[in-house]
Amino acid sequence: MRATLNELAADLATGKITSSQLVEGSLARIADETGEGARAFVKVHADKARTAAKAADDLRKAGLTPSRFAGIPIAVKDLFDLAGDPTPAGSKVLANAAPAETDAPAIARLKAAGFIVVGRNNMTEFAFSGVGINPHYGTPANAYDRATGRIPGGSSSGAAVSVADGMAAAAIGSDTGGSCRIPAALCGIVGYKPTASTVPLKGALPLSFTLDSIGPLANSVDCCASLHEILSGTSLDGEAARSVAGLRIAVPQSVVFDGIEPHVAKTFEAALQRLADAGAIVTEIPLREFEMVGRINGKGGFPAPEALSWHRDLLEEHGEQYDPRVRARILRAKEQTAADYIDMLHLRRTYIEETNRAISAYDVLAMPTVPMVAPAIAALEADNDLFVKTNLTLLRNPALINMLDGCSISLPAHAEGEAPVGLMLAAAGGRDAALFANARAVEAALRGR
Repeated sequence: MRATLNELAADLATGKITSSQLVEGSLARIADETGEGARAFVKVHADKARTAAKAADDLRKAGLTPSRFAGIPIAVKDLFDLAGDPTPAGSKVLANAAPAETDAPAIARLKAAGFIVVGRNNMTEFAFSGVGINPHYGTPANAYDRATGRIPGGSSSGAAVSVADGMAAAAIGSDTGGSCRIPAALCGIVGYKPTASTVPLKGALPLSFTLDSIGPLANSVDCCASLHEILSGTSLDGEAARSVAGLRIAVPQSVVFDGIEPHVAKTFEAALQRLADAGAIVTEIPLREFEMVGRINGKGGFPAPEALSWHRDLLEEHGEQYDPRVRARILRAKEQTAADYIDMLHLRRTYIEETNRAISAYDVLAMPTVPMVAPAIAALEADNDLFVKTNLTLLRNPALINMLDGCSISLPAHAEGEAPVGLMLAAAGGRDAALFANARAVEAALRGR
């Protein structure tokens, strides 16, 4: 089992391991030619990481560490500013852009806590897909079924693979329509999407300024909670520990089960049964409000026009260098009028109000993070129609919560050795602390603790 941040912090505190040893182990995993490091990372900060690790060890000996996590290696999605690096966001267009002068505030907070950035993770170009395929830098294969070569999910593809493969103890991604939770679900780890306003977006190359959020991918709920506290600069201590007994879980019946694969359905139902056996109150609800999201996204939703406003000049000058699938999604914005965009704003406001009213009697929503097992990379690279269909299917359930401006977490629900399946828990915006408390209880029940 991969180590959690709490376990690593305890080992560092007792001297069982040093930061230098953790970083060397991380760099060795990345450099392993039989692994996925060359595709999970677009840049490795080996020298900087070693220097930072030595400093962390020296500070720990002197009793001066900034936090108990100081010296733990993490990875950062390629769309975050890191001082001294360009911020290509998985593209060739910006590969030679001017280097960032400062770290993105979210990443600066992690560094201030002593986390060590070992490198920049590969991603879907400009974060515009839930599949994770990147034609420029290669696609890191899912840790599950490497012989087949399955997609990692996106857009935080390298982030998920780096954690699942032990190249980093955690990774920081972004989530506009599921980009932390989709790869977490497909790779069998935990991914968190916070209420968007809780973590500063400055220094993160945007996809949709309406829907973007920044969240962690890691090995446990506690890991994600600790990282969210640092990223957001807030404490989650206000919520008491929860028990699954009496937890009010609502399971929406609209949209989220459409086209679900048998393995995912069976695994999800088994997870709900375990929670019910532990005393949770599981209630199926229609939640037809979810059907509104299809109308909001009918002409490309918010990401297309908001991305076009950012990319317009780049597309005119370097459009041929874009991933054609990404370029096509951005250009869908030309189907929208200003009136269409205003209609989306109004409809989203109605969706948030009506959905929050419908779920107010429950502690969490539960649904499959995605309704499928990770398909083969080769099949999607070869068939554009299949790619488009798969992308829409992967994004569908997670995007319901982004549109809600809610908070959401994906937990592994599958048995060891089986194809990964994510159980997604969600709540209304601003309920991050309560969601983490409930997710801890659910995680413990699913793991039999």
